[in-house]
Amino acid sequence: MKRLLAAAALLSTLALSACGFTPLYGQHGVTGGLGAIEVVAADGRAGYLLREQLDDALARDPNVLASHRLTYKVEEKRFARGVRVDNVANRYELNMKVEWKLTDTTTGSEVRKGVATAVVTYDSADQPYAAIAAQQDGQERAAAEVARKIQLDLAAWLAGKAPA
Repeated sequence: MKRLLAAAALLSTLALSACGFTPLYGQHGVTGGLGAIEVVAADGRAGYLLREQLDDALARDPNVLASHRLTYKVEEKRFARGVRVDNVANRYELNMKVEWKLTDTTTGSEVRKGVATAVVTYDSADQPYAAIAAQQDGQERAAAEVARKIQLDLAAWLAGKAPA
């Protein structure tokens, strides 16, 4: 059984490489390029959360001189989606829209830009602290999703697989 699994893994690897498949994070991948992107935080809590998520997602290396600078603008909208019988909202939807641009640090020219969005929902409790904690958790989840989308876009672009 183990031989069969090993043979299947080997055949699938060979088949993918024959099709021209190359992993983004494999040898000679995009990790070095992503690590050389400096992220400049936007104002506010959401801007800070997004910068933290992007630094983690891009694996920023502080020992490497930044080749690119990523700047962004965060727009958040919150909508009441669930209403109790006493007409008080108990479920919310948070829409986070981030317009970002990547500039070359040597020339100052814009090399890539995009828009990433995320929609998350969260429950709101009657207790004030619980309601604030739920809102902040929703903000963190939205920032993580947007950071993942930006990371994937930049990785594909660095690998030469996305249109400029």
